[in-house]
Formats: sequence, C-alpha cells, structure tokens
Amino acid sequence: MAMPASAQEASPLAIIAGGGSVPIAVARAVERSGRRVVLFAVRGWADPAAVQKLTHHWLALVQAGRFLRLARAEGCREVVFVGTALRPPFRSLRIDWLTLRLLPRIARAYRGGDDHLLTSIARGLEDYGFRVVGAHEVAPEILMPEGLIGSLRPSERDRADIARALALLAATGPFDMGQAAVVAGNQVLAVEAAEGTDAMLARIAELRAGGRVTTPLGTGVLVKAPKLQQDRRFDLPAIGPRTVEEAARAGLAGIAVVAGGSIVAEPAALAAAADKAKIFVVGINADRPTQ
Repeated sequence: MAMPASAQEASPLAIIAGGGSVPIAVARAVERSGRRVVLFAVRGWADPAAVQKLTHHWLALVQAGRFLRLARAEGCREVVFVGTALRPPFRSLRIDWLTLRLLPRIARAYRGGDDHLLTSIARGLEDYGFRVVGAHEVAPEILMPEGLIGSLRPSERDRADIARALALLAATGPFDMGQAAVVAGNQVLAVEAAEGTDAMLARIAELRAGGRVTTPLGTGVLVKAPKLQQDRRFDLPAIGPRTVEEAARAGLAGIAVVAGGSIVAEPAALAAAADKAKIFVVGINADRPTQ
C-alpha cells in the first residue's frame, strides 16, 4: 500500500547528490523548511568538503542495494536526484546484490540519452516503494525567477541571440542532447553535448584563443533551457557563480536561462560574480525571449 503524501513529506528527504553546488543549495533550502535531509553522495561527483557539513552516506555508482538499505534505515520515503553527473562506462558500475537483479533494466536504460537513463532508474526506485520528486518540488525557491540577477541588461542584439539559441535547443531537444547553446551575432558557436556546460564554455575560450572564434569580446549569450519532453524531476538546467566565471572567460556578454524551468544556485554570489565580470544574467520567458 502506498504511503499517504503527507506521511512521505514528513519523512526525511533522501537527496542523491552529484557534483556542483546545487545539491547543497537544495538541501539547505529543504532544511530551512523544517524537514530533515539525508545526502547520498556519489563518489567521484559530490564535493567531499560540502557533503561533510550535512548528514550523509557515500555511494559508489549504482549501488542500489546499499542505497535502499541506508535510506530505509534513515526513514526516507522520497528521493531527489540533483547535481552534475557524467554518464559512467557500463563496465565501471559497482555491482551489489540489487544492482545485479536490476542489471537487465540498467542495460536497457543505457540505450538512450541521459533523460531516458534517469527516468529508468527512477522507475526502479519507485518499484521498491520510494517516491521520486523534483528538486523544485521540495525547494521551489531555487528556481530562476523572470528578470535580471545582477545589474546589467541584455541588448537588442543579445535578445536576438537568445531567441536563436532557444529555437536551436527546441530543435535538438527530441534527441536528448544537452540543454545549453552559445550564440553570438546570430552565429552558433557551440551546442552542449556530453561534455557539460563548463567544458563547452572552456572550449569556446580555447577556440577564441586560437583564432577560431572571431566575434568581439563581450558578445554572445549562453542560453540554457529544459528539453521540451524532459521529465522535470531530473537534471533541470542550472547555473551558479562558476557558470558566470566560465562565461566571462569565454568572452560572452551574458547568460539567459528559462525562468521557472532552471535552477539557480547561490543567487547572491551569482549576482556579485556577474556584476564583477560585467556580464548579464537574466531569467527569460521562453515564449517571449525578445521582451
């Protein structure tokens, strides 16, 4: 019998934490609401120094049996997946007794994009009585608001680049690719794939240094948007102070993300970093990107 939603929400929240600052931001927001949080930090992804400040357990990749045993012992009934992650080689997975039972399902899940993989893992957890929820459901304040973060505004040229990038992401979304693109002066400089946003921006900086990107410094926009068919419980696009730093190194004018469909970590620090780097950060309405 399924547990009532009220009982689930009163139980400790399990957060399966990847890399970056977003898992910690979500955990702190949930704790401020009065709910206990237990981090299940993935080795090689989660930041050990940040994790140590919270109740936590460490997991190797896909240690399903260990997670179920510890989560049940902690009284957790709801689970959030959040944080950056790199798809590991199938041969690197740590096999415990439950992972072995789930191996055929995991193998099928690998035959698709990241959203397909995460959705398949979530179904497996739900089969064992857990409810998988989105980070924005337990901590809605982490979602990007519409409007500026920081003091700088995008120009009309920037707005046109934002619109072009959104159109590109809408076209590539059905292929379960990345959630980010960079457009400068109507020219597509990069589309995120398996490397992730930071590595994509580092690639632009290298191309610029090598003379392959010739648009002037201070032009171009990093745009992040959720995939149109995405299960929004997982892997919503996220930005934080490091995103600002990498965008500045790439010589861009600013960053635009879809309001209500993207996560912003450390908004105060992000605003300060944006003003210091002299780039804009804006939450946009995907249906009206030029306004």
